[in-house]
Amino acid sequence: MLSKGTWALDFHAMDLDGYLKQAAADTDAAMDRFLPSENERPGTIHAAMRYCVFAGGKRLRPVLCIAAAEACGGKREDALVAACAVELMHTYSLVHDDLPCMDDDDLRRGRPTCHKVYGEGMAVLCGDALLTEAFAVLARSKSVEMIAELASAGGSRKLIGGQVLDLEGEGKSFSLAELIRIHEAKTAALLTTSIRLGAMSAGADSEQVAALTKFGHALGLAFQVIDDILDVTQTTENLGKTAGKDAAVAKATYPAVMGLEESRKEAARLTAEALKALEVFGENAVRLREIAGRMLLREF
Repeated sequence: MLSKGTWALDFHAMDLDGYLKQAAADTDAAMDRFLPSENERPGTIHAAMRYCVFAGGKRLRPVLCIAAAEACGGKREDALVAACAVELMHTYSLVHDDLPCMDDDDLRRGRPTCHKVYGEGMAVLCGDALLTEAFAVLARSKSVEMIAELASAGGSRKLIGGQVLDLEGEGKSFSLAELIRIHEAKTAALLTTSIRLGAMSAGADSEQVAALTKFGHALGLAFQVIDDILDVTQTTENLGKTAGKDAAVAKATYPAVMGLEESRKEAARLTAEALKALEVFGENAVRLREIAGRMLLREF
């Protein structure tokens, strides 16, 4: 983690790669402090938690949380608690998503999934522990509003509800409206909450929060469209997870509903919608704009 004196650095002067790398490193350093050590009993569960959290990954949600705080005039150090909390919740969702009873995947972030290394029972408990730890970390903010925000994003009306709809939809035909409903809950909700929590940590006003909510919703859907495209166009090696699984189990995806080329157009349209929502921030949202542009072009 950066020392207090380093917070005065002009992060907008960094190139985007440097910015992303530093924000991810700051988040990782904070999570390393928050999570129990592998040496703390019972060591197996703590080792499993750390195996999953520090498996790599883009750290997109923490980065967006931090960038949203900065767009609202806040400090990175004040957004780190929320950034860590959303990443812990996200990691829990991946651990459970990979289980044989769910999406049944053997790879995540280029290495064996939690249940392949520690067993199914321990993977369930690992996900449970990470979810609980997310709230323990966010409680450090002493903000009931922020805790309620994260709880709402992770509950049965959003993240879990989206997973339910996704599971129930395997092998069925979906309209575009039904597909959007799934991914508003499963993907866009937590991504939007990451951004809203960053804004809250900076004491943003209602206009700023509303604009960032629109940004997050459109960006979250664009992210899912691109994810669906990559599942059918990229290799397992590039993705770090098993490619082609969505089609294999007849999941509802954008390419399946819209076709590949129309899905690409939809990703571009949603990204443009997200960028428009940032106009109220002027140059303060430069990082959010850059991140949105990078996401549209990602290949993994």
